[in-house]
Amino acid sequence: MIGLKESDSSPEIGQIVSINKGRDTGQFAIVIQLIDERFVFIADGDKRKFDRPKKKNIQHLQCYDYISPEVRSSMLDTGKVTNGKLRWALGKFMEDVIWKL
Repeated sequence: MIGLKESDSSPEIGQIVSINKGRDTGQFAIVIQLIDERFVFIADGDKRKFDRPKKKNIQHLQCYDYISPEVRSSMLDTGKVTNGKLRWALGKFMEDVIWKL
């Protein structure tokens, strides 16, 4: 699923998001856990590590139509993902989508 359009549905595990509100405005992260219909946990593997994710209101995020299959499968299989894999997935997203604009 490659595209830069916003996703119309609720966020999914492994989905790339851009932060629109708060101290981290303008940064990208990956959804690692769905809390309820309003909140998710996000991490980027660098500033926000997997073991200390940020709880965010989904209204403060822009969800992209891009889900990292590596992060998603790791989270669904083992319930965790390495910080290196999060950084790699965000880098791949930047190469595949952002830099091609």
